Amino acid sequence: MTAPLLSVVVPVHDEEAVLPALRERLEAVLAGIDGDCEIVLVDDGSSDGSAEAVRAWIRESERDVTLVSLSRNYGMEIAMSAGLDHARGEWTVLMHADLQDPPELIPDMVQIVRDQQADVVFARRIGREESATKRWLATAFYKLMERLARVPYQGQAGDFRLISRRVVDAVRAMPERRRFLRGMVAWTGFKQVPIEYRRAGRAAGRGASYPELLRLGLEALAAFSDVPLSLAAYLGIATAACSALVAFVLLVLGLTGALATSATVWTLVAVLFLGGVQLVGLGIIGRYLARVHEESLHRPLYLVDRVERRER
Repeated sequence: MTAPLLSVVVPVHDEEAVLPALRERLEAVLAGIDGDCEIVLVDDGSSDGSAEAVRAWIRESERDVTLVSLSRNYGMEIAMSAGLDHARGEWTVLMHADLQDPPELIPDMVQIVRDQQADVVFARRIGREESATKRWLATAFYKLMERLARVPYQGQAGDFRLISRRVVDAVRAMPERRRFLRGMVAWTGFKQVPIEYRRAGRAAGRGASYPELLRLGLEALAAFSDVPLSLAAYLGIATAACSALVAFVLLVLGLTGALATSATVWTLVAVLFLGGVQLVGLGIIGRYLARVHEESLHRPLYLVDRVERRER
């Protein structure tokens, strides 16, 4: 079986409303690329008619289209990983189904790869048609990752990127269960080149909620930085130093008669303060231990319900 030049991996979760527009735009773009192209759509436990819409796409398309149906909803990062496992192309494009990342940028990515001999072309956002709150939170997250992460900083770059076969193989070989794919791709190194674009609003459907985005951000920090553990240690040292200083000051004031102190009140304040600091430290350590525990279970990353493909 001859491998295609390009695979496009798209995770799908309750995207029935946007799939027709995605199909039209993506097919039009791939028709203009010189070389065989395939589309791999991963149904991440959709509860609407997304899977049936993809099946219709498979029946009616003139190119190779694959539907990978997962056994349940595993989340965006796992769904994209499943797509990488089923992609056969020399190059693979990762993109979301909501059309915030324009398929029309793919030919430019392919051209950059050919001209610059790069292994990764990542799409960096220079603007976005989203709420001010979401823009502010995204900017804060990327600035935090720039300062704390142990991977090369790529600016406001999301999952939309084109990656070579050797980078795909490297990412597939990474064993971690809690995944942050854009960081994993950046970690591989090789030559990575940006392409800038303005991100559109969602064409339809509901995007990730703020709790989901917060959870992804925490996973990214835990996966690519040990700074939170260091902060817990520094916070403990600072707390101990402050407590010692306050105790010394209270002792001096009490001995000179300048201040009448109640031992009960100060004991309660000290215990509450130190208890809060300890809980913060334990919470940070617990998040890292949870990752270690999950890795030690050696469960599969995901389970596939079925794979549907009709090759041309």
